[in-house]
Amino acid sequence: MDHYIDLRLRPDPDFPPAMLMGALYGRLHRALFDLDANDIGVSFPDHKTGVKARTPGDRLRLHGTQQSLAQLMTQPWLAGMRELVEIAETLPVPDDALHRVVRRRQFKTGNDSQVKRYARRHAIDLEEAQAKFAHTNGPRIPLPFVSLSSRSSQQRFALFIEHGEPQPTPISGHFNHYGLSQEATVPWFF
Repeated sequence: MDHYIDLRLRPDPDFPPAMLMGALYGRLHRALFDLDANDIGVSFPDHKTGVKARTPGDRLRLHGTQQSLAQLMTQPWLAGMRELVEIAETLPVPDDALHRVVRRRQFKTGNDSQVKRYARRHAIDLEEAQAKFAHTNGPRIPLPFVSLSSRSSQQRFALFIEHGEPQPTPISGHFNHYGLSQEATVPWFF
């Protein structure tokens, strides 16, 4: 994790930034999957937390070695989006950078699939399961998220992203095909 590339969304009058970030991040996921890359991490330097302000921001930062980032950027994953994204050059990570774990967080939100699953597991009808979940207030999730489509089920879902506390030393490890890890850190700087 000694180099990085910043990808910044350009303002677009037709599409909100959250929609563009979802499209960009979805393409990155497919590229990481196709490369079977586990050595590229991501962060969202301009993310905001809070129930009313949660957003990943308009900048996606890719972290890795110069070689792994170069291999990713030679792939055609940005085709059709290049006019919507400013791509900075690959740069070395500053010496004084801190480090953070950037991970996926999942929440039980009482959505339709959870209601259906509950009805099946408890052998009750759908209306009874819906009534059980109707009076529960869903969690108020303060984390930024990206709206994506699942490659396997084609269902839309919210990928909630948590940036852990900054720490002085890096922790090595593997990243999933979303560029996230439960234990490995990415450099953190502005």
